[in-house]
Amino acid sequence: MTALTERTGTPTPLRASADARDDEGGGPRWLLAEQLDRGLGDPEADGPLSYARAAHQDAAEEFPADACELLGALGVHHYYIPAEHGGALTGFPQLLEIVRTLARRDLTCAIGHGKTFLGAVCVWVAEDRAGAGRLAPLVRAGEPVSLGLTERTHGSDLMAGEVVAERTDGGYLVSGEKWLINNATRSRLVCLLARTSPEGGPRGFSLLLVDKNELPEGVCRTLPKVRTLGIRGADISGIAFDRAPVDADALVGREGQGPETVLKALQITRSLCTGLSLGAMDHGLRLACRFAAERELYGRRLIDLPAARRTLAESYADLLAMEALSTVAARSVHTLPDELSVTSAVAKYLAPTVADDILTRLRGVLGARSYLSRHYAHGRFQKLERDHRIVGIFDGNTMVNLYALTAQFRTLARRHPVRTGSREERQALAAAFGHTRPLPRLRPGRLSLVARNGSSLMGSLPTAAEVLAAQASREPALAPAAALARTLAAAAAELHTRMRAQRPVPGGAPVESFDLARGYSLLFAAACCLGVWQHNRRETLHTRTEALWRDGLWLHAALARLAERLDQAAPGLTGPRPGRPFAYDPELAELYERLLDRLADQYQAGELFSLLTGRIAEGPPKGPPC
Repeated sequence: MTALTERTGTPTPLRASADARDDEGGGPRWLLAEQLDRGLGDPEADGPLSYARAAHQDAAEEFPADACELLGALGVHHYYIPAEHGGALTGFPQLLEIVRTLARRDLTCAIGHGKTFLGAVCVWVAEDRAGAGRLAPLVRAGEPVSLGLTERTHGSDLMAGEVVAERTDGGYLVSGEKWLINNATRSRLVCLLARTSPEGGPRGFSLLLVDKNELPEGVCRTLPKVRTLGIRGADISGIAFDRAPVDADALVGREGQGPETVLKALQITRSLCTGLSLGAMDHGLRLACRFAAERELYGRRLIDLPAARRTLAESYADLLAMEALSTVAARSVHTLPDELSVTSAVAKYLAPTVADDILTRLRGVLGARSYLSRHYAHGRFQKLERDHRIVGIFDGNTMVNLYALTAQFRTLARRHPVRTGSREERQALAAAFGHTRPLPRLRPGRLSLVARNGSSLMGSLPTAAEVLAAQASREPALAPAAALARTLAAAAAELHTRMRAQRPVPGGAPVESFDLARGYSLLFAAACCLGVWQHNRRETLHTRTEALWRDGLWLHAALARLAERLDQAAPGLTGPRPGRPFAYDPELAELYERLLDRLADQYQAGELFSLLTGRIAEGPPKGPPC
């Protein structure tokens, strides 16, 4: 039993494993996620992070303080600090596992507790050793940190910020208000973006790490909590300063580097936000599987009806595609940091968008139960759907991330396909795709605001399609996936031709550029799926997920879903005329039936819906089989 269910006192802290190999079969698995989930206890039972407790706190708009206390006892906050600064974080895939695990239980807790990493990451990215030396012990001690970026009248326009840090002999006097700040009231420290030059501009803003405990009385006040549709219990509030004196050593990095540091830090956090969506998709799909197995309609179980089966299978394929994208994005923080401006924008746009779409489709499976707050599974689905809507908004909303892609069209088009000629470049690409390959340490100095040499991840698509076609000549079962890969590679070539033709217009990018950016994101995800399959298929032999990888099953389904979405986002890329509707394709119908068997296997085994093995704390379902 776990320390939580034994009620023996302090839970056992999390410890990172040397590698992520399956102790049963030798393949990769989600070891850190399993350990954390066990430490949190059975969510179906009573406990700080149980489904029932989360539902009660949501109804009461109450912050999950007891859950955060448990996370503190488990040492989760140590993973918000890189190992070089005395923390436990040695690789960002670790943090992706943690975020996904927490989000699968309760997005409010995941967002509220994880905010400390968002508040601290600018210090790590700035490579400010003095600042890190002050911050790391406070984070280790459990002090929350928030990030003060947005203001009431300026939203995502950071260059319009009106919070001022007036220079003095000993530091700064800070005045102004930040609003809609997660943990603004609960946090002790605020990493604050403030105007340090009256004329503003890219070099007119700086970051200050403000310790509220060190401020004189009366110069700082927190603003009332803002009521929200989702994550109702989160501390979404604000903070106001009135000539608050801040010492010079509170400066993060150098004066005038605030916007650049923030934008680079957001590349990392956007890559990790996908974990919130993965957790939400797993939770929603698990609820839908449970309901479909239990519910009877027209004399048959809901799970036996073709429409419900297709929805569950397609949702599963979408989840697996987004998992491939997410793991590559997290690994790219280490392996391809100079391309992260592209990778993070794609991941932050696509994963939350697909997750919202999945939850909308699964709502149709649950019917009225998806809206009720007390009559089915503690009202978990309606809470989940409300909570997840915020994920597409923070750390740069959907349009911000699409615009970040359109702004790099000319460079991306000119460099496509990127040729990874050197041994170092090939190794970096392989490490981005391969789950068990060692990762280099984070090199913040290599983060860039633009991908000057294009995207090697997207550039891998044509070669990956050729390699899969060669494999299909020896393994005929791979032929359908290979055909889709060829189609998507050709679509990528046409997409880059269209991107090259785009020209800026006054006030931003042409409207059609955003459709191309959506198409680019889907093709980028396809490249990630192909790369993940090629570099991990042998590692999954003789593991519990082997059948999912055999004959390219999950790859075929994921590419089919991405191709269908591509036809909707940017019509004509996959051919001169739309093909017949996917719903009527007998080959795809058979594919999704086989995929549904793998979904049922993981559901019955009490495992994550995933490409890799990962046990969940509640174990196998208590009701009928899916």
